[in-house]
Amino acid sequence: MTNAAFEAARADGVIDTFLSMPAPRQEKAKVYDWIRKQAMDEETQTMEMPAEYMFKDVPHVEELSDPVAEVLSLMDAHGIRMMMPGVHENEHAQRACRDFPDRFAGVMSVDPNTGMEAVRKLERGVREDGAAAGHVWGTGLIPQVPIDDKKMFPLYAKCTELGVPVLLYAGVPGPRIPMAAQDVALLDEVCWYFPELKIVVRHGGEPWTELMVKLLLKWPNLYYSTSAFAPKHYPGDIVDFANTRGADKVLYAGYYSAGLGLDRIFSELPDVPFRDHVWPKFLRENAARVFGLEI
Repeated sequence: MTNAAFEAARADGVIDTFLSMPAPRQEKAKVYDWIRKQAMDEETQTMEMPAEYMFKDVPHVEELSDPVAEVLSLMDAHGIRMMMPGVHENEHAQRACRDFPDRFAGVMSVDPNTGMEAVRKLERGVREDGAAAGHVWGTGLIPQVPIDDKKMFPLYAKCTELGVPVLLYAGVPGPRIPMAAQDVALLDEVCWYFPELKIVVRHGGEPWTELMVKLLLKWPNLYYSTSAFAPKHYPGDIVDFANTRGADKVLYAGYYSAGLGLDRIFSELPDVPFRDHVWPKFLRENAARVFGLEI
């Protein structure tokens, strides 16, 4: 089955707002050591990716000589014009953003527990390294930092001042760590207090997707991205919202190479029941506008 609207939108170039640079299996596993420190169960300590129980066919790499070249090849194969890695992740993500600024737009991750150092790191990332957004996964930090915590407010203010969005996480986290820090309801006060700040939510908002839609409708600068969900599992509330009043509020985000492969994502995307006018917005236009990207 073909989807003409999807194919036409993809032909103009996709912006994927989530990229975790691939790495050999053992190296990739070390990336998640900081999550394992929070987890109390034995199984998490043995999983290469701490939420892999939720995913089929998590991408695994045994050897990889050049992660940037590997990603570029995959991007070309799937019509992805630009991807957004965390420039904090490793030297390969930094090299991708430095050497291929027309293909990669970095995001700068910071730890609000470090106080003003986090604010300065965020500013350096945007002003010196060209990061297109700030990024905080407060649930994964030690101690955890809720979305509405006072430690977050200086970072929200700095993102507002710099004119860049912030990427946050909402919904029950996949790793077996406490969830309270990313309750969807916590977004409400932040959106109220920082009306100019663009907030892009990652990882689904489940099981509070009905509330997520209400907040997306309520707050003009709140956006939703589809990271950590295979397309066939996109929440119905979000698909319905995109098809009605939310076509400008929902952004495509894959989950390569954290939990999903691009082959699977792009094999399932054409079956998502978006209306024709939604596809170019979802795959490219919304991300270009929200993150200020030129493609």
